[in-house]
Amino acid sequence: MPSVISVEHLSKAYRLGQIGTGTFANDLKVWWAKVRGKPNPLLKIGQEDHGNRDGEIIWALKDVSFTVEQGEVLGVIGRNGAGKSTLLKILSRITAPTEGVVRVKGRIASLLEVGTGFHPELTGRENIYLNGAILGMSRKEIDRKFDEIVAFAEIEPFIDTPVKRYSSGMYVRLAFAVAAHLDAEILLVDEVLAVGDAAFQKKCLGKMGDVASQEGRTVLFVSHNMAAVQQLTLKSILLYQGRLVDKSVSSDMIRKYLSSMSLQNSSENRLTVGSITIKEIYLIQDDVRTNSIDLNSSFKFCINYHVAFPTKNILLGFDLISDTGITLFRAYDLDVFPLNEYRYGEYESVFVMPPKILQKGTYHINLIVAVHRETRLNPGKLSLSFNVDSLRQSDVDYIGIIASPGNWEVTHKLCAE
Repeated sequence: MPSVISVEHLSKAYRLGQIGTGTFANDLKVWWAKVRGKPNPLLKIGQEDHGNRDGEIIWALKDVSFTVEQGEVLGVIGRNGAGKSTLLKILSRITAPTEGVVRVKGRIASLLEVGTGFHPELTGRENIYLNGAILGMSRKEIDRKFDEIVAFAEIEPFIDTPVKRYSSGMYVRLAFAVAAHLDAEILLVDEVLAVGDAAFQKKCLGKMGDVASQEGRTVLFVSHNMAAVQQLTLKSILLYQGRLVDKSVSSDMIRKYLSSMSLQNSSENRLTVGSITIKEIYLIQDDVRTNSIDLNSSFKFCINYHVAFPTKNILLGFDLISDTGITLFRAYDLDVFPLNEYRYGEYESVFVMPPKILQKGTYHINLIVAVHRETRLNPGKLSLSFNVDSLRQSDVDYIGIIASPGNWEVTHKLCAE
C-alpha cells in the first residue's frame, strides 16, 4: 500500500519566557522562506541564536521519523508530555515544525482539543457546512452527508442552536461526526473522545474501524485508553519525551509502554501524600520477593508506609491492570481496616491474591494512596510490573482475561453391555 503520511526527522521546539516582538525584516524573512518552500527561519533554533534570545528551549518532538500507509489505523501512545498532541497539530498544519519534513497525501480531518475547528457563534448546521467547505466539498456533497452526521451526533433538536451553548459532550459528538463523515482521506483523533460517555465512545470506535476497513481511509488515533488502542489499531508508535521509541504491533507497543511507566514510577523510591509516605511496594511468593509469579500458588502484594501525624480516612489500595491496559479490578485495604484515624507510626498493608486467578502474561499494579474526599486518587504515581507463568507445562491454550475460578469434577459410570 502507498504511504499517505511520511515524517522525516521531525522536531518541534518551543521557547519559554519572553520572546521578542516581530519586525518588518523578520516578516520579509518568513515570506521569502514561504515562497521558496523553506521552513520558517524564525522557528529554527540553533547554536548561533541561542544566546541572543531569552527563554529556555523545550523540545516537544525530536528527530521523529515514520510512515503511515493508506487505510492504516495507527495508534499513537505515550505518557503526558511525550509529544503526541504536538505531532497531530503539525500533521494538521496547525503549527509548523522547527526541523524536518512532513509529507501528506490527501485531505485531513482532525479532531483535537474540544473546540478546534468550530466557530462558537455559528449553529451546529452552519459549522457542518463550514467544515465541509474548508475540506473543499461542494454544498451538494455536504447535503448528502448531513443527515448521517446529525443522526450520528444525536443532537437533532439542537442542530440550529449556536454551538457555544452546547455541553462538552454535545460538542465532541458533533465534532467527531463531522470529522468522520466528511470526505477526508486522513482522520486525526486526539484524546477528546474521553469527554463522551461510554456508549458514544463505543460508537466512535466502531465508526473509526469502519472508516478504515470499509472506506480505505487512514486514521491516527491518540489515546491513553490502551483497551481502545488494542481494539482499533494493528500497529502503534510509542513516543517518550518527544522521541520515537518504536513502531510495531500495538500489543507489543502497549506492553512496552506500560512496562516503561512501571519502571519509571518504581524508580521513585518513595511517594508522599499528605502525612503518608510510601516506603516500599513489592511482591512475595513462597516467602521470597519476586516479580515472576507462578499462577498455581498464592502471592502477596505488600505496601510499607509511614504516617507522620494522626490522619483520618486514609485510602490505600491499587488497580490491577493487564498488559493490554484493561483494569481488572481495584482493591482497598478499608475492607479490613475501615476509614478510621491512623496514628503516627509504621504500617504494612498486605493483599493476598489466591492461586489460579490470573492468566499467563504481564500485569501492572498502580498504587492508590489518598485521603478520602481531600486528595485525588491519582493511581499510577507508584507502580510495579510482574509476570505470571505456570511451572506446570502444558501445550493447551487457556483464553480469557482471568483463569477459571471453578473446579472440575469427573466421574466414571460403568455402562451395561
